[in-house]
Amino acid sequence: MPASSFYKFGPHSISAGQVFMKTTHCLGLVNLKPILPGHVLVISRRNVPRFLDLSPEEVTDMFQSAQRVGKIIEKEYGATSLTIACQDGPAAGQTVPHCHVHVIPRRLGDFENNDDIYDEIARSTAELLTNDDAIAAAGAAKHGVDFEERAPRTEEEMAKEAARLESLLA
Repeated sequence: MPASSFYKFGPHSISAGQVFMKTTHCLGLVNLKPILPGHVLVISRRNVPRFLDLSPEEVTDMFQSAQRVGKIIEKEYGATSLTIACQDGPAAGQTVPHCHVHVIPRRLGDFENNDDIYDEIARSTAELLTNDDAIAAAGAAKHGVDFEERAPRTEEEMAKEAARLESLLA
């Protein structure tokens, strides 16, 4: 499969249509099942499982990218704040063994209990996966991931959002 059509996210393939940002060390991805509108990921280009595996240059690029993306999605989605989260390892709730940061636009009251977002983040990463990843998804479901709460978006919907975000970053 050509690199121009798919990118690796741990053991999974993500279509190029989900990518809205490319830097030297990172990619910005839209979500198949976002927690809130505008929920995106910044992932390392290098397929490493942990934040601790990143080089200093990769860490810098990842968090500068998250900041840049955050400014855009906060404005684009009418948010007043951001949740920026990195689950570093399985004990921290990481479901895909590839270093990534969630960037989620937030508004006052979007969750009854503000900390409930962290439960949703734990579910969210596994929900990025395509139908081709059904075996992995079934394994994740055994660990409490609910794949039915949020309807998956189509490739067309994700590509449209990715194109819009890409144009805002230009």
